[in-house]
Amino acid sequence: QVQLEESGGGSVQAGGSLRLSCAASRLTYPEYCMAWFRQAPGKEREGVAIVGSDGVTSYAESVKGRFTLSRDNPQNKLYLEMNSLQSGDTAVYYCAASWRLGTPIGWVPCSNRSNGYQHWGQGTQVTVSA
Repeated sequence: QVQLEESGGGSVQAGGSLRLSCAASRLTYPEYCMAWFRQAPGKEREGVAIVGSDGVTSYAESVKGRFTLSRDNPQNKLYLEMNSLQSGDTAVYYCAASWRLGTPIGWVPCSNRSNGYQHWGQGTQVTVSA
C-alpha cells in the first residue's frame, strides 16, 4: 500500500514563502503521476502542481511563476516551493499519487483532477494572512 506523508505547512504572511514536502513509501509503480492538490473551506479540491515519472510538470494557472514542484527520486520525496503567497492560497494541501495509464509508446498525461489519484496523504494546512 502506497503511503504519502506531507509536512511543512504553517502560517505565513502574504508575500512569504513555505516549502511543503511529501515522503512517499511503497511507490513501486514503474510509471506514475504525483501531484499537489489543495482544498479551501467550501471549495472543491484542485490540482496545483503535477509531475509524471517522466519528469513532465504542469501547474495551475493561479500558481504559475510562484510555485515550483521538484522531486528527489532516490529519497522518494516530492516538494512544493511556494513563494509570493497570497491569502487565496490558504487551504489544506495534499500530496497524491497514482499509477500512470498508457504505454511506452505514449503515456496518458497525468490528471489534474482528484478522481485521477488513488493514494493520498493526510494533508497539511497552509494559512496565509493579509
